[in-house]
Amino acid sequence: MRFTNPNNLLLALTAATAVNAHTLFTNFFVDNVPQGDGTCVRMSNNIQEATFPIRPIGAVTSEDMACGVNGKNGVSRVCGANAGSKLTFEFRDWPDASQPGSIDISHKGPCSVYMKKVDNAITDPAVGDGWFKIFEQDYDSAAGKWCTEKLIPNNGHLSVNIPNDLAQGYYLVRPELLALHQADKSPADPQFYVGCAQVFVTSSGNAAPKNTVSIPGYVHMTDPAMTFNIWQTPMKLPFPQFGPATYTAGSGKRALDVRTSQTKQTLGLKPANCIMENDNWCGITLPSSSDEGSCWATSSNCWNQAKTCYDSAGPTGSKNCHNWEDYCTSVESACKSGNFNGPPSADKFLPAKPALLTNSGVTGASQGSSDSSSDSSSGSSTGSSTPAAAQSSPQPYSAPKANGGVKGGSPWVLRNQQ
Repeated sequence: MRFTNPNNLLLALTAATAVNAHTLFTNFFVDNVPQGDGTCVRMSNNIQEATFPIRPIGAVTSEDMACGVNGKNGVSRVCGANAGSKLTFEFRDWPDASQPGSIDISHKGPCSVYMKKVDNAITDPAVGDGWFKIFEQDYDSAAGKWCTEKLIPNNGHLSVNIPNDLAQGYYLVRPELLALHQADKSPADPQFYVGCAQVFVTSSGNAAPKNTVSIPGYVHMTDPAMTFNIWQTPMKLPFPQFGPATYTAGSGKRALDVRTSQTKQTLGLKPANCIMENDNWCGITLPSSSDEGSCWATSSNCWNQAKTCYDSAGPTGSKNCHNWEDYCTSVESACKSGNFNGPPSADKFLPAKPALLTNSGVTGASQGSSDSSSDSSSGSSTGSSTPAAAQSSPQPYSAPKANGGVKGGSPWVLRNQQ
């Protein structure tokens, strides 16, 4: 059995759409630890248009505004983090990291991060009320740059700390970029790029922010921000904010009864016998074999898992499906040569352990005023205490080598058995 690149027609279609591609939230880090390409991330299932903004033009009331195209459908994995943990989101122009780049320099505008507490991070559709903002940054007058411009020299990285008083449980975390390069046109075309991470937050806190909004519904085309002209000289600053005030620990909250909070993560855990990952797929340890029949059964098990890997591969590609395929080839070869005691070790086919993140990218204390409309108590501010403009020169970050190199994703297809 063999797996290979898509046919020439698919590649041609992808090349034709590549010139219109923009950016996509593809992966994230928890306290600098990479969670894996596509792991725990809801993203578009339309690989050819995965990097496109929410469409059609002006569709700020679309349900896709919550977690993007296909964002109502959760993925099988949920990543763990602690209250106060730093989450670093990575945006890519080429989702499979086959080429460098995060977003075009013309796509200037603000960045925000929202969270929503849910009962089940896998099945919750994301749309509706409950969203609160934990970070926003727009135009930095001192640096003369918009937040999205800062992403470019920082490898597409946007970092924020989880408020340290939030109640324990499952959350959807939603980074948002707004590109305003077409906002002055008629009709106005503010371009939103959003996605959602599925996270379980371990915490001793019990806070639930009171100032929540519905997505869609938190922004309208009549809001001044949607038609802000970034090309006007001078710009009419300050940039008009939209959405709720930014929540910081200890501000504008209500206390949750700890008895109603999730006490332990039980959903979306990595299987104990998972030996290789691609997006949210796991390659499971193969059954042992001792004779010809069980050897071929093990080989079949391996190839079935490989097909599932390729079939489930999203915009970030199928790099580790190839590694698993190589492993299956070794299992099959052992059966063909009469080495029925197996399976062979998978160690040499496992991908190298990814390095820790060394560049946090765009960071800073949460911008905007905190919600003080209700009771509050003391607490630490979210975000790093170092302003984004004062970050040291970014260290180069080497993204994993990808197969294919298709802008908007690198899909793979199963060919006939050879």
